[in-house]
Amino acid sequence: MNRIVTGYLLVFALAVAGCNDASAPSSGSSPDVAASASVPRIALVMKSLANEFFSTMAKGAENHQTANSDKYQLIVNGIKDETDLSGQVSLVEQMIAQQVDAIVIAPADSKALVPVLQQASAAGIVVINIDNKLDDAVLSASGMSIPFVGPDNRAGAQKVGDHLASTLQAGDQVAVLEGLPTSFNGQQRRLGFEEAMKAASIQIVDSQSARWEMSLANQTASGMLTAQPELKAILACNDSMALGALAAVKAAGRLATVKVVGFDNITAVQQAIRDGEIQATADQHGDQLAVFGIEYALEAIGSGSTPGDKETPVDLVTAGTLAR
Repeated sequence: MNRIVTGYLLVFALAVAGCNDASAPSSGSSPDVAASASVPRIALVMKSLANEFFSTMAKGAENHQTANSDKYQLIVNGIKDETDLSGQVSLVEQMIAQQVDAIVIAPADSKALVPVLQQASAAGIVVINIDNKLDDAVLSASGMSIPFVGPDNRAGAQKVGDHLASTLQAGDQVAVLEGLPTSFNGQQRRLGFEEAMKAASIQIVDSQSARWEMSLANQTASGMLTAQPELKAILACNDSMALGALAAVKAAGRLATVKVVGFDNITAVQQAIRDGEIQATADQHGDQLAVFGIEYALEAIGSGSTPGDKETPVDLVTAGTLAR
């Protein structure tokens, strides 16, 4: 009997409710799944399922497994929020204990997850890194090579930044809302934004971390707007923060003069772009990102060797592209 082993609804509910026990597994193998050795079991370990981007990723993975139920079984896990590093480490430890065949992980931190993933690899589990690239130096120091399947975040952010720059003037002032400082994808997006602004001679007058969170982004953006009365735009390193910034811009009565851009292409931001309230975002095809990693894991299991990195698409999304 084939079935998806997923605790999406449970984990989502726990995340929204703010449950402190976020390290609990989203699901365990049921007896029939545990007994089946005919197909490999793949664990998808993500960040917060309260973030639409990751819930979309989970749904894409579940749909793929349904269409390929004769090829693999799927266990979906997520943490309370994107800063719950200990919770994500605990989930990986539980997947090791369950002796899954592969772990496809979007790490909450580029460095902190490496030791537990080293344990997984030592246990014979195939590990595939998606979304947020693990730190090369830490991997090298641990003697590990884990393939990364994901987009060029720097290039994606530069596309968004270039589009924003085309609507501004040289010398205009902008601010950046960064993700977690220890996350490689956040670092790369910030660099992409910075390169686009520098090329257009636009000044970045403030850059602060809002840790991927909408509420913190709202507070941080409010402070930026107060401190920088000439601010013309806020560049957010993910769409949740872009929505927080947008709320701050509206509350300050500056929607007509301060532009907002994001990264991830979640549904709410698509609507805000259509409404002219957000100028652009980047689509890294979240519904397929986990699928890319799962397919790579299946390839590695089948061949007995680990493939190299694989770059996946990232596209600019504007009102024009949404209208097509």
